[in-house]
Amino acid sequence: MKPDAAEAPQQCPGVRAAGVETGSETPGLHPKTAVRRRLLTPSPEGEGCAETTQQALNLPPVYISSHRFSHVERAALFCDQILGQCKAEDADEALSNYLIKNLATNSSWIGVWKTNPEYFFRNCEDGQIPYVGILVEVNSKPCQEMLPPLRVTVSIVEPFSSNISNLPRELAEEILKEHDYCVPVLDVYPIEGLDSSMKNIAQALENARSRFFYDVLWRDWDDEEECEEYAGVIEKRLQLYYDIQDGTIPGPIGTRFKKTLEEYRNKQLELTEYQSTIGDDPLPIEAVECWKKHYEILMLARFLRLWEDLRLRAHGPFFPRIFKRRKGQRASGKIVNHIVTQIMTADMEEQIKNLSADTLIQQHDSLSAALDSCFSGDIVMVFPGKYQAAALSCLVDDITIQGTQNQKDAVIFSDPTHDTFIASKASNVTLMNLTLVQRETCDGIIVVESGQMTLENCILKCEGTGICVLTGATLVMKNCEIFGAQGAGVELYPGSVAELEGNNIHHCSNFKTSNFKDILKTSLGGISVKVLPEPKLKMRNNYIHNNQGYGVTIIGPNNLCQIHEDDLEQLSSGDQRETDLLSKAIQNLSLEINTNKLEANTMGDIGCLHN
Repeated sequence: MKPDAAEAPQQCPGVRAAGVETGSETPGLHPKTAVRRRLLTPSPEGEGCAETTQQALNLPPVYISSHRFSHVERAALFCDQILGQCKAEDADEALSNYLIKNLATNSSWIGVWKTNPEYFFRNCEDGQIPYVGILVEVNSKPCQEMLPPLRVTVSIVEPFSSNISNLPRELAEEILKEHDYCVPVLDVYPIEGLDSSMKNIAQALENARSRFFYDVLWRDWDDEEECEEYAGVIEKRLQLYYDIQDGTIPGPIGTRFKKTLEEYRNKQLELTEYQSTIGDDPLPIEAVECWKKHYEILMLARFLRLWEDLRLRAHGPFFPRIFKRRKGQRASGKIVNHIVTQIMTADMEEQIKNLSADTLIQQHDSLSAALDSCFSGDIVMVFPGKYQAAALSCLVDDITIQGTQNQKDAVIFSDPTHDTFIASKASNVTLMNLTLVQRETCDGIIVVESGQMTLENCILKCEGTGICVLTGATLVMKNCEIFGAQGAGVELYPGSVAELEGNNIHHCSNFKTSNFKDILKTSLGGISVKVLPEPKLKMRNNYIHNNQGYGVTIIGPNNLCQIHEDDLEQLSSGDQRETDLLSKAIQNLSLEINTNKLEANTMGDIGCLHN
């Protein structure tokens, strides 16, 4: 709780003597002998005690930092200042050391101690009184021989001030005395108006108290794994957090990650609560239920690790994939032309009349309905309009989808409930005369998983990565325009095949990152070629320009492309050894680039990066 200003004390009807309370633990206070006197909160019948007490003064406002951390500042704080070289199991100790270091700058200061109201009230309901606050003076030297969390010595400030107007001072004194006047330092909030040196302490407490580390960066499996560079793991999670915050990772994907993380934590609580109900000798059905919950948690943890390792980038199973069965051809062997439009016009009918007399035609109001009705060999004719179809994310039959007029007239938008816009496992799929607009999906705008994908006269407006051609798959792309991809416009995996002719590939590899160390890894240019085994690439009459990175990037092992981040200046200046390696890579790939136009790419026309 962080009130913005002085808060008027709440009123309690009185005080009652109570017997010794046993077994009551208050979060934040180390349980010792329980206090014998506690306040009685108001009952619905108005029952209270007539005993009166001196009114406590209002609490002064506490210090609230207005600073908003950037990614770089947060990384410097947690990775450099707090964690340093420590391991995951030492994170708590590192946070304590960070606080001790900052507390040493002031020997004493004034703050509001906020603690659990159940320690003061016998029958306090949840939310009735959010906390009990008392103005105290803090001795910054940590208490000795105390269990975690880090504690400091406090004393009540005169005149007595509290958010409970008739809280007896002697009761507060008695509670503190029972705990040797030691309270968790994170339960004390510095007040406003102190000297400037106190701001460092207040900010340090805020950094530790904000729960950002444990809510956003910490994972429960961290303690179980030996990681020599734990700060590096935290830095990657910070990058993931800020990529979600600034929209680098599309909203639906970020939301799904957060829900999965929340589900993981809820499942852990369920398991803990269930285990607490089981005796020392569990029944077989109870043991089975425990194992079931454990494996649910394990699967979610693995899912989250995959997400974090890939930073929600391409080719991660962010959404459940449903694999469709291939229909094949109709039993009759006939081919159907599917007309997609909500309303037929006279012009449309004229175009249909150009088809042969024996052509079978079926009209659909939506693209989804047309795709659901397709068998191998069918043709989908998309008339001008705006469309969306989830079925595009899993094409398994050999079909042709073509716009009937100008490529800008038939516009297809991605479905944000799928990680991939268009994915093909069919032997031969053709897309013609279409504009494909990717929105809120982070996988490739088109992923050719197997078989052949042919693109002709299409415009591809990317938001995630570009076209990905996986191992063994083939892409034929002619007279298309592709731009806006966060990765390469066309990404060729080892053993893939691509034929590119007359295409305009520009403004790709625009990956948004606040971490400059990632620039090289994400600047894959217009076309990215991953070797071993080498893909087969034919390029003719393409215009590749204004991409982040090289126009064509060859990614291979060190013995093929020995280019280091520090050697980029040497490469751009024409280092002979690197030039020879580049020539060898081009020769091995049989790249023909003479008929292509490459210009204004930030790192040059063609170059190597090692993986």
